[in-house]
This record gives sequence, C-alpha cells and structure tokens, in this order.
Amino acid sequence: MNWHGVLPAMTTCFDAELKVDHSFMSRHATWLLDSGCTGIVSLGSLGEAATLTFDEKIAILKNMVATASGRAPIVAAISALSTAEAIDLAKAAADAGCEGLMVLPPYVYLGDWRETKAHVAAVFNATPLSCMLYNNPVAYGTDFLPEQIHELASEHPNLAAVKESSTDVRRIAAIRAIDDNRLQILVGVDDAIVEGIAAGATGWIAGLVNAMPVESVALFDFATQGRTREAFELYRWFLPLLRMDTVPKFIQLIKFVQQEVGEGNAGVRPPRLELVGEELNAARAIVQQALKTRPAILTGA
Repeated sequence: MNWHGVLPAMTTCFDAELKVDHSFMSRHATWLLDSGCTGIVSLGSLGEAATLTFDEKIAILKNMVATASGRAPIVAAISALSTAEAIDLAKAAADAGCEGLMVLPPYVYLGDWRETKAHVAAVFNATPLSCMLYNNPVAYGTDFLPEQIHELASEHPNLAAVKESSTDVRRIAAIRAIDDNRLQILVGVDDAIVEGIAAGATGWIAGLVNAMPVESVALFDFATQGRTREAFELYRWFLPLLRMDTVPKFIQLIKFVQQEVGEGNAGVRPPRLELVGEELNAARAIVQQALKTRPAILTGA
C-alpha cells in the first residue's frame, strides 16, 4: 500500500435511530473517491469508533471494501481497550479485505513505553497488512517520540507510515532525519497540512474533506506541486473550517458542515450531542461565510 495523497478519516453516518446508515456511507465514500481522494480510513476518532460495537465496525469495513471495489485502499483504524480486542479487530479487518491498518495506542490506559510498544507491536504482528502508527498525544495522552518510532520501524517491516498529529510540524523533519525516509509521514491535523507538506509529509489524513473533498484535494495538490500562491490563497480561505478539526467537538462540527453542504447529517451518538446555542450559531456563521467567499481558483470565476 502506498500511503500518500488525501485519505479521509471518514465519518460514520447514523440514521434517525442512531443506527449505522450503510447506504449513505457507501454513497459518501464514492463521492470522496470520485473527488480525488486516494483511500478511505474507517473507524477512526472522527468515525466515532468508541461508540461502535465490534460487529458494527466489521460491517462498516465490509461495506467500504465493497464500495471501493479495488479502486482505492480501505484502511481500518485499530483502537481498543485491550490488546486482545485490538488483535481481533486487526485480523477481522484483514479478513474483510482492508489493505492497511491505522494503529492507535490503547484507549483509557496510559502505559509506559514498554507497555505501549508491546500493544502496538502485537497489532503489527497480527497481520501482514501495511500499518500506519497514529501519534496524537493531544487526544490520547501517548506521545510516540521520533526515536521510539524509529525503534518500532526497525523491528516491524510492515510499519510503513506515521500519522503525525502532535501539531508540531518539526516532528515531521525529526522523523525523516532519523528514519532516512523509510517511513511515509501523513499530517493528521487539518490546519497544519501546508506546513506539514513543506516539512516532508506525503499524505493527509483529513477531516473537513468529508464535507469539502474538492477543496481538500486541490489544497494538497497545490502544496505538493510547489504552487505556493494558489496553496496559500486556498489555505487562507479554508483555515476557519480546517480549525474545526482541532477542537474537542470536532466530530459534531465536521458532521454539521457535512449537513450544511448537503452531504450527510449532524447526528452523533451519545455521550456526544449535536451543537446548540452559541456553538451552533458560530459554526453556521463560519460555514456560511466560507460558502459565500469560495475562491475563484475553485469556482472558475
């Protein structure tokens, strides 16, 4: 698997009864791929994996694999409370036809390096699938340092990439310096994508792409092609939306943007609740301003 381009951290759509809406998710994934995305990441944080049962997760993966039908890889995020469950999910993802795994540290328990290394190593060893380590110390409290990432990469040939979400783009250069470009590095926070690419990232695990894939792919392409003027013109317009990916209610916000552009609904599973009051009004104002001022570089005006 080639870890490159724009890979949506795809949301999980629920119907009015908060059951997984597989039909919409298939249409949504098709739209994302038709818009230039290079793969789909399912069951991540944005996919509300913590609220999904094991069987729901496998059903989603099977639906995504069938929808992609070989045109792009489906990546399963592997997150669990226990190492045993993470291993079971990794094996089930491989059986479902996924081509890659995004491996997270354990939920809830913040272990030391020996414990955390053992957990992710067990997932790497569970299948021959290409793996991407997910480093998000802000959300999960576990920080994979560049030296630790190098240690894992030296011991696990199928560790092929890192999703770097520390919000510190210097980490990208640090990882590249130690690993001599063996690992592909993907940006995991939306409002650091242009800087991340400049530091050497080759991909983007994106959030707002769920609502605006054309803009997201264009931004990535401009940045990777060195088209600085176009990249920053688009980035300047996009940033108020992209920053929604970096706050605690990022799931509610991104799903709301999807609803506003007619590509999904704002429904989330408890304990999350939909936006109300001033939060809702502020989000709506940002979306309306963005739609009103979409750059000519995209509209062709």
